[in-house]
Amino acid sequence: MTQVNPAASTGAATGTNTTSSTALSTSGVGEEFDNFLQLLTAQIKNQDPLSPLDSTQFVEQLATFSSLEQQVKTNSSLEGIASMIGDLHAIIANDWLGQEVAVASKHVAYEGAPIEFEVNPSIAHDEALLTVKDSQNNVVWQEVLDAAMQRHTWDGSLTDQSEKAANGIYEFQLDLYKDGQPVAQTDAEFITKVTALGNENGKLVLGTDNYLTGDLATTRKISE
Repeated sequence: MTQVNPAASTGAATGTNTTSSTALSTSGVGEEFDNFLQLLTAQIKNQDPLSPLDSTQFVEQLATFSSLEQQVKTNSSLEGIASMIGDLHAIIANDWLGQEVAVASKHVAYEGAPIEFEVNPSIAHDEALLTVKDSQNNVVWQEVLDAAMQRHTWDGSLTDQSEKAANGIYEFQLDLYKDGQPVAQTDAEFITKVTALGNENGKLVLGTDNYLTGDLATTRKISE
């Protein structure tokens, strides 16, 4: 779900920490693996020819050897995967940073400058009603949007025609109609620019210049 985050800075620190932890884990297992090899080699070299190493014990130690070997390989693979994910994040960041996007959100921060937004183009409609509410859930503005226009703007105007809205977080609600019948109630898609890319619970998340964050998979890129 998209959120307004005044401290939006979703850098790739998470990915870096994950890679570091994996590297430390691999290093620890690798040392254990080397110690086991040295111990097993010493046992074989120093065994008494008249009383050789018990075969059962030898098999058990070889099983341990195999388990450690597999763990080292697995951790090495995870380290490689983490590295590839980090590289992928860098590639995606280069492609998205600075780009103009439409981020769907119920709330947005108003700081005196006009707020640009679009209606979800995938929902067929011929009329849209915009309702803007303040943090106290009071309706401060309502407007029937021109269906012929793709992009719309709220400049902070208030229904009572007083001064412009105070800075703060506002809720945007869009009620869509077709042939006079309601078809959907949806979030506005706010126009903004990507300023950061991060990882949140396994998902690539974009940070923007108006404090919105959005899942990369559901964010619509407008400019190239």
